[in-house]
Amino acid sequence: MKRRSHLPAYLIAAVVAASVSVPALADQPQAGPNNQGNQNAPASPVGEAPPQQSAPPQPAQVFDEPTALTARGHFVFEPAAQYVHSTNNQVALVGYTILPAITIGLINIQRVESNLDNFTLTGRYGITSRLELEVGVPYVVANTTTETRPLAGTSTANDYFNASGSDIGDVEVALRAQLNHFKGDNTVYLATLRFKSHTGSDIFDEPIDKNTGLQTGVPSGSGFNAVQGGLTFLKPSDPAVFFGGVAYTKSFSRFVNENYGYVYPGGILDLNVGMGLAINDKASFSVGYQHSIVTQTDQSSGTMVVNQTQYEITHIGTIQLGTLRFGISYQLSKNTYLNTTIGIGVTRDSPDLEATVRLPIRF
Repeated sequence: MKRRSHLPAYLIAAVVAASVSVPALADQPQAGPNNQGNQNAPASPVGEAPPQQSAPPQPAQVFDEPTALTARGHFVFEPAAQYVHSTNNQVALVGYTILPAITIGLINIQRVESNLDNFTLTGRYGITSRLELEVGVPYVVANTTTETRPLAGTSTANDYFNASGSDIGDVEVALRAQLNHFKGDNTVYLATLRFKSHTGSDIFDEPIDKNTGLQTGVPSGSGFNAVQGGLTFLKPSDPAVFFGGVAYTKSFSRFVNENYGYVYPGGILDLNVGMGLAINDKASFSVGYQHSIVTQTDQSSGTMVVNQTQYEITHIGTIQLGTLRFGISYQLSKNTYLNTTIGIGVTRDSPDLEATVRLPIRF
């Protein structure tokens, strides 16, 4: 009877058990003074070699091929919850400088605090032992608070503006393949192809407050379709495993409306590296770093002619996002795991805190 290896990637080892039955000594004919072997066995002609014994049966493999993906024919259902908090302070200067550190004009300080809750239901199915299909459906609840204070103006109190929103997020479909076999402590490579829709609410459809110029709602989606390709490596080194990878996300531009014109979102280059350590047969600890580079985003709204309409080109510069992550995984039962991750932003534009809880259940 076959059994399947359900170990997580950082604990996978190439385990193949085999058993060959050997007859007991009591079942073998015994040689002695009164018994010279089996008398009923046909005698071999003198001078002719005895017949060769048939080859023993091949050892039976009782474990499927170890894999870092979902086992063939199995399904993993994974509910997950993520909380993301970020605070960003911005200072806007509108004026001119007559002496160093002395500015004449308007100085506006803006503090933006955002909180996002992302609840995701993910399903993974093992098409083969080295190929799996994944579908993820998120639901996003988000709110932001913007605090402003024009220091060089007549205002003596801070102004607060709140915006919130909740809706289904961007549904994702991914195909993941294991490119080579586990053979002891060799490096294993995984390739991923992911498509992200823009099923979530559109950022460009959110109404804008006339007094502040800020959007009155928070969208649940990015507003763009995107495709991502990536390569990940796993390097076992008992009792640890080293991992890392690179991925690139390409978002597709689109014409939004007459107000926004064409928007060309920048690409995203993701780099990550880390290490997982098995504490015992149920628990493990991991630490890693992820760095994302979001390239320049362009928007046309006045000098480019499209359908006899002129659009001006505006730019949003490159953004650097760095996050340090710590994770703990614990096996609750034979087919259920509890995974928790804490992420800490280390660059200016990164979220201050990410907290994620996932509960993969194997069927």
